[in-house]
Amino acid sequence: QVQLVESGGGLVQAGGSLRLSCAASGRTFSSYAMGWFRQAPGKEREFVAAISYNYGNTYYGRSVKGRFTISRDNAKYTVYLQMNSLKPEDTAVYYCTAGLKAGPNSPNDYWGQGTQVTVSS
Repeated sequence: QVQLVESGGGLVQAGGSLRLSCAASGRTFSSYAMGWFRQAPGKEREFVAAISYNYGNTYYGRSVKGRFTISRDNAKYTVYLQMNSLKPEDTAVYYCTAGLKAGPNSPNDYWGQGTQVTVSS
């Protein structure tokens, strides 16, 4: 069992930056691919980014590529999402995920509770 707890969300002006963190419980963290999804009110859930268990591969959603960076620290059981050049359309609840394989269409076994990101114009 893996528990995921997100933090770092908040209110930021357009053009600003935020860094989300996701702390995972369990010694098996390094075995999991980690990812981020988001969901805005009235919209479908959207893939944001993913990183393989061994740091080798990263994946990004089209709308965030070039602005967001996913990283992980296996020693700290934590995955990060650095978000730069934020836009109002980035406003959403951001969820951390863990699964066996990284990628936008890979199934995720565990989900966090989410953290709200609001970007004002």
